[in-house]
Amino acid sequence: MDSVGVLMTCPMLDYLEEQLGKRFKLFKLWNHSSLSEFMRANSNSIRAVVGNTQIGADANMIDSLPELEIVSSYSVGLDKIDLKKCKEKGIRVTNTPDVLTDDVADLAIGLALAVFRRISEGDRFVKNGLWKKTDLELGTKVCSFPLFLLNHRKEG
Repeated sequence: MDSVGVLMTCPMLDYLEEQLGKRFKLFKLWNHSSLSEFMRANSNSIRAVVGNTQIGADANMIDSLPELEIVSSYSVGLDKIDLKKCKEKGIRVTNTPDVLTDDVADLAIGLALAVFRRISEGDRFVKNGLWKKTDLELGTKVCSFPLFLLNHRKEG
């Protein structure tokens, strides 16, 4: 039995490409100058497409892969996958939901702290030697943040 063909639409982490390459016959779309020639030569051996939010699987690609069984997005979004066409052809679609939820929340808290405590401004203040000439006013205490949100909601 031939190895399952997986079409990657864009470069991914080296480790991921290496692992996919060990398990499947990996086709890297960006290595082929002519999409039509590539499809003509390989379309019957591709059973999976792996993409991201930039290049997924549109209706033309899906229609040109008669053995396609699954389209997977190496990201949260599914915008670049023709979900209607996949449903119509019984092709499974996967993505990585919530993979960055905690990281985004952490970053939001970090950015809020940086803004309210004026961390970037303080950094520039010190690096530019302004501390020798003048004072940097204190930033807003983080404890005031929930009150700020309440007041902002009322105004907005």
